[in-house]
Amino acid sequence: MKITDTGFEDVVVDLKPLDHVMENANFIRAGQWDYERVTYDYKIGSPETNVTYYIRVQGYALEGDVDRGDAVIKLLTPLIGKHYYPTGIEYGEKESFPTTTLERASKLLKSAKANLEPFIK
Repeated sequence: MKITDTGFEDVVVDLKPLDHVMENANFIRAGQWDYERVTYDYKIGSPETNVTYYIRVQGYALEGDVDRGDAVIKLLTPLIGKHYYPTGIEYGEKESFPTTTLERASKLLKSAKANLEPFIK
């Protein structure tokens, strides 16, 4: 499900400050990148059995190379997904999410966006 009104949509920023801000907000990029795209995930535990929620922020390079670290990234609308063990994460609009989880996701994204503000092109 898309998380709108966070300010991330269509933001353009250099990769290095983006990595720094997202890491400080506890979003993990890890191995989720290629030469043209980046993906940051934030894991939210759940009291439900075998269910974990993930906030996902994705972007793609307008110029440069992610591998070299010189990319300029355009961010997409963040997503929230529900991981079902053992099948995987579902980001569909038909998924349901607890209100508290959605509020937490929105708050985390708005905080990260505020910290990213000085670096936006």
